[in-house]
Amino acid sequence: MSTTAIVIQVMGGLGLFLIGMIIMTDGLHSLAGNTIRQWLMRFTHSPASGAATGAISTAILQSSSATTVAAVGFVGTGILSFPAALGIIFGANIGTTITGWLVALVGFKLQIATLLLPVIFIGAVLKLFTRGTAAAIGYALAGLGVIFIGINTLQAGMSSLETLFSFNNLPADSWLTRIQLVFLGIIFTLVTQSSSAGVASALTALFTGLINFEQAAALVIGMDIGTTVTAYFATIGGSIGAKRTGYSHVIYNLFTGFGALLLITPYSKLWEAVAPGQLIENAEIALVGFHTSFNFLGVVIAVPLTHHFERLIVRLVPEKQGSYGQMLDPSLLSQPELALNASLLATQADFSALLQHTEHLLSNGLTGVRMDVKQMQKTLDKTQDYIDNIHLTPQDEAQWPRLIAIIHVLDHLQRLHERCEEDEDRAVTARDIETLLPYSRLTVESLQAVDQYLKNHEWLLVAAQANKLHHDIHSVHEGFREDVMKSLAQGDIDMTQATDHLEAIRWLRRVSRHLDRISYHLVEAYTVTGNL
Repeated sequence: MSTTAIVIQVMGGLGLFLIGMIIMTDGLHSLAGNTIRQWLMRFTHSPASGAATGAISTAILQSSSATTVAAVGFVGTGILSFPAALGIIFGANIGTTITGWLVALVGFKLQIATLLLPVIFIGAVLKLFTRGTAAAIGYALAGLGVIFIGINTLQAGMSSLETLFSFNNLPADSWLTRIQLVFLGIIFTLVTQSSSAGVASALTALFTGLINFEQAAALVIGMDIGTTVTAYFATIGGSIGAKRTGYSHVIYNLFTGFGALLLITPYSKLWEAVAPGQLIENAEIALVGFHTSFNFLGVVIAVPLTHHFERLIVRLVPEKQGSYGQMLDPSLLSQPELALNASLLATQADFSALLQHTEHLLSNGLTGVRMDVKQMQKTLDKTQDYIDNIHLTPQDEAQWPRLIAIIHVLDHLQRLHERCEEDEDRAVTARDIETLLPYSRLTVESLQAVDQYLKNHEWLLVAAQANKLHHDIHSVHEGFREDVMKSLAQGDIDMTQATDHLEAIRWLRRVSRHLDRISYHLVEAYTVTGNL
């Protein structure tokens, strides 16, 4: 066979494997994706439970990316704490080793590629002529069949490749050689965008005698590290949660990769001591065992140190002060439920900032925090654009009332912002006129209470406090107006002063009205989710 034919066969085998992985992963994701997301939310209560759930989820979906993206989304929308999501990331690395076991135990030992040709046909028929679960099962079956056809083709190509190239041409086994192979593994993963394909290729090269165990182990370590580059690039332009999750993936895999390099020699010697000669005889089993072992050991070491690891990541990726709307991760738009969670959290953060700004105005800077009103306008517009890109389907019918509630919240946030930006002088009047001072103080106290209830997620108390303020201000409005008219008629104040008085009480009434409606619709949004 010519050199060109051998290279084409190897490339074709790798391509078939990649296509098979894509097809099978898509089928499994359609079949179990929503269930897996529910599992992640339901069973992830700590780093340890997150690691177990992440490992199982990745093993089922055959995609660490799907699991990691879900974890990023859950952190960004406040469903999961960052430490719990770290556990999912740790566990996902164990789940990815399942592909290696399938290749080593089934792909090489049983040689079932030909037997799977009818399975590919059955899968294609199910995909073409059925819908729903049956179609997803068909897609997954077809993908599985293509994977093993790819392994068979790759194996044939690798066997011929031995006559053209050998890793034995590298210098004798040393730390430098192993590091070179680690970098080669990283590059391979960057090119194929799949660590599973890399591991399968390393296993095939090892099975056909193209490389030895130590070389294959170094390559696999590099492939594990290579997956983090994709995760890192995925964080560009993402939320703080996405950035921290991506950095966590990079640092954790570097940590396990360095530890794995130290373990290659002890692992080889342990095999020779326990089962002499079997490291060569069953090299591919030894390799997937090594891959699983160093990832499992990494989880065992990392889980108890999760909180220390979390503090390191928070220090490396600090949250910018005065920045709003950081929950709006574009990657969540493909999952409306998560995108709505992100929108709801973003509007809550904006609401809190507006509460503190209004308090700052009415207290003459004694309490509250003044916000950047122009930046807040950009943030509210960004939130509006984000919500405009949430596209619901008939299957998302349960999310429709929540979307409407969030739109109402955002509308009143925009109008509250206008009161703060365009009518700030009304707040100054309200705090400086003695007759309005009791109502200004009442508003400040209510703003503080609402903000505290908001931070404690006590939604019913938020709504009750805001409604009480609106009722109190509205009930005195007409009486205050009459008093102003009497003072004007008696000559105690002039027309300009009377106008200022009336505009100030109207400002307080409008602010209290927006607070009331924002709080009411927040309760609506949480009533839909059952999180009250």
